[in-house]
Amino acid sequence: MKKPYLKAGLILTLGVSILSTSCIGSFALTNKLMTWNKGVSNKFVNELIFFAFWVLPVYEVTALADVIVLNSIEFWSGENPVAAGTKVIEGNDGRYLVEADETGYTITSENDGSIVRLDFTPETQTWSVTANDVTTPLFSFIDDSHISIIGADGSYRTVELDARGVMAYQNEIIEASLAAR
Repeated sequence: MKKPYLKAGLILTLGVSILSTSCIGSFALTNKLMTWNKGVSNKFVNELIFFAFWVLPVYEVTALADVIVLNSIEFWSGENPVAAGTKVIEGNDGRYLVEADETGYTITSENDGSIVRLDFTPETQTWSVTANDVTTPLFSFIDDSHISIIGADGSYRTVELDARGVMAYQNEIIEASLAAR
């Protein structure tokens, strides 16, 4: 049986890791889910839950959230917001409150009260960000080997989830970043 989101998650992980620092992170959300599963009933029930969470892309989504959002927060702040529940994060530009819930994360600036929301919508397989009451989809899973992702110019493009497709997308973002300087 194919795991449609596993390949996408692995390729996105590779892509993000190339653009970011070498911090691996603690994968606190995924580890919390696995710890909960280990504490349920007996080993046969654990195995059924584990299998169900792989078939339904629960583990893939938690790993992707860890890679894209939580491990980055952990790298910059030194603490993962899921590791101990809601956290206050001290940044160079102020304090932030990060709250996790069943669909995503709310990040509130204690400096100016601004709120940024990251959400995953299972029906559309989309991660989106909401700031200043404007919601922008970041990327959506199209199928096993493609995502629709926002480009440097703000338009959405289909990226093939293989080394060539991810590298082309990364090059586009890097070139746009360098041109903006």
